[in-house]
Amino acid sequence: MKAIKSALRQANTSDFVYQAPIAAQNARKILVKPNLGYPVRPPVTVSMTVLKQVLIGLRKASPDAEILIVEGVCSSVSLSEIASRNGLYQILDRGMELLDADTLTLKEYPNLSPNPVRYQSMFAPAILTEVDCRITVGALKRTNLKGEPLISASLKNLYGLFPRARYRARSPHSRGQLHRPSVPLILQDIYFCIGHLFDGAVVDGDRKFVSPDWKPDRGQSIDLGKVFWGEDPLAVDREACIVANEAIPSYLDAIEKLRTQKTENIATEL
Repeated sequence: MKAIKSALRQANTSDFVYQAPIAAQNARKILVKPNLGYPVRPPVTVSMTVLKQVLIGLRKASPDAEILIVEGVCSSVSLSEIASRNGLYQILDRGMELLDADTLTLKEYPNLSPNPVRYQSMFAPAILTEVDCRITVGALKRTNLKGEPLISASLKNLYGLFPRARYRARSPHSRGQLHRPSVPLILQDIYFCIGHLFDGAVVDGDRKFVSPDWKPDRGQSIDLGKVFWGEDPLAVDREACIVANEAIPSYLDAIEKLRTQKTENIATEL
């Protein structure tokens, strides 16, 4: 696992200028995972204003890099159609390409957690280990799942990288297996399988989305006017919650505790 990073930034949306992480400097290939899994406009999905600034920052850090925008949808609407509706193609340069995560070659990623919840390993696109830099760009949302509030930001955004064919339940359009026993618990496995690989995280908090239930297309849009970013998804998500007056999700504390435990275990072994 990578060393834990702590650099953290925030800005008003109108002033947001993305500073890319060190891993993006002169990279050959960069992966960006934006929250674009639903055929719904912001704040359910990330805004093109914020995503454009992220891409500009990455291009500045690495002028010749191949930048791959990778997402897996949670809908019957195709990724290309969602991208077209939201204006994604208009902000891509010639060195940028949109890829559907469900069509990519898979790799089995071991769960590095000292205490896995459900999965000893998980399957996700092999391309995660074929790039020099990985960035997750999430939208700030609070939904309600099984009577409990669920915060979705840069870490929960990684759900879209897992193949629906393998992790589907009743619906072929979603990843129902990743809701058992609960999303907060499975997020622990997700972090220790692929989340720890990410070099940067961005949370689009220009508007916060709040839903009374689990549905991503019904809810309230609340102006916040902020963008949060840094190298550690957990720290970025925590800061976004603090500024947005949201309770810190239990899964952030749980993952940070496990991360500390793993570091201590490694130190003991040495």
